[in-house]
Amino acid sequence: METTDISGEATRYLENAKAILKEKAGKKDGLYADIKYVKMAAGTAYSGALLILDEFLRQKEGQKYKKPKSIEEYRTRVAKYDKKLLALLVDVYDELHLAGYYHGTRSVNTIQTGLENVKKMLAYI
Repeated sequence: METTDISGEATRYLENAKAILKEKAGKKDGLYADIKYVKMAAGTAYSGALLILDEFLRQKEGQKYKKPKSIEEYRTRVAKYDKKLLALLVDVYDELHLAGYYHGTRSVNTIQTGLENVKKMLAYI
């Protein structure tokens, strides 16, 4: 896949996550009503973030690139190239993967911040 294809695919994941939240999660008083759909949306957006990171590392490492096997490996390898992207990765991991997907946060602010951070990550590819 070309970079533009990865960028488009990651954008599609992000848009799908937003649609799930808007159409299914339900919002009231700054909280989501249905945690099942929050988890689904957070997992989808986080998957888009991983696509972005894979492409970023592919661009930086060229033929040496191998897909990271853990979040720790992503952190270590991204840290070699860009501290701002590393900070976004840490935030997205906390907001979407841990709070959104694993814990099923109902916080609209937490999830929306995570989605915005994935959008910022797109600029790197």
